[in-house]
Amino acid sequence: MRVTIVGGGLIGLLSALALHDAGASVQLLERGRLGQEASWAGGGILWPLYAWRYPPAIQRLAAHGVAAYPALAGRLQRETGIDVELTVSGMLILDAAERAAAEAWAGAAGRPAQWLTAAELSSREPALQVPEAGATRLPDVAQLRNPRLIRALGSYLRQRGVTVHERTPVTALVAAGERIEAVRVPQGELAVGDALVIAAGAWSAGLAPPAARLQSRPVRGQMLLLQTAPATLRHMLIHRGHYAIPRRDGSILFGSTMEAVGFDGRPTAAAGARLLANAQALLPALDAGRLRAQWAGLRPGSADDLPVVGRHPAVANLWLNTGHLRNGVAMAPAAAELLVALMHGRAPRVDPAPYAPGAMESGAALPL
Repeated sequence: MRVTIVGGGLIGLLSALALHDAGASVQLLERGRLGQEASWAGGGILWPLYAWRYPPAIQRLAAHGVAAYPALAGRLQRETGIDVELTVSGMLILDAAERAAAEAWAGAAGRPAQWLTAAELSSREPALQVPEAGATRLPDVAQLRNPRLIRALGSYLRQRGVTVHERTPVTALVAAGERIEAVRVPQGELAVGDALVIAAGAWSAGLAPPAARLQSRPVRGQMLLLQTAPATLRHMLIHRGHYAIPRRDGSILFGSTMEAVGFDGRPTAAAGARLLANAQALLPALDAGRLRAQWAGLRPGSADDLPVVGRHPAVANLWLNTGHLRNGVAMAPAAAELLVALMHGRAPRVDPAPYAPGAMESGAALPL
């Protein structure tokens, strides 16, 4: 099977890896540089924030995706020498109102959870402004560094013979009957082979013919990075919808916003000030002068905020893997596995129905 993938973020890269592992010949086209949009901008938490609030379809895909990372991280380090810094740092839920839901979810999912009193929490995290009520600790939640993961995947795919074209935006799909034969790029037309996969994140809906759930929209998320001494914070934190992620080198990532601003990926001073205020409320000793960076990324939403994975309902050789919103890192390995199973006609490990693109919108024609 010869497959073309449009989109070189984490979803596209892992789709390329899964297809290559299944024996396909793969070429990947990226409009800019590999993984420099939402994949680079994200925090790398390997579980959905407030997981109990999400529908089972997201929890299932995230569970399978997260379970794949230890083997994937080891494989990439052996083959490329790049450590993606997969770290089981655990998560502290500082919202006391979430205690019952968090513990019920953990029990149902077979995951450990424990309640820490204020005194216990203070002994574990001395730099933290400890809430009087204490916190829920989820000790097995892990994280990784997205830029390292992207760099490792790009290197490994090239080593394995996957053709990667950066700075190659796709401007149109070229159809013949009910199939896509080629994609139009600035250099001309490229034949897609047997199948075309759209994995272009927030830009996916602008490339593919309409489908009921393929209404991807950009959702901007802004982040701050501050430098501290290593081990200033040992756990990841969630509080009132915001999070903190400590890295091994002592830097701490604070995020994030959820903004419907179209394709405006610029960070703003107002969001930066709010994130910094939240950061200092959690860790009062933080020095604003240690701010290293602020950035923004555009996450891909879908019509119902579930991922869109499967065959396009009107185009025989067009496949979709997009719409993962803010949980793309956690779900990416499982979404790639699901895509490949469907493309090869195999029974997937998860029910594919919730992620299917759905029927064409009424009266829509292929805009090719």
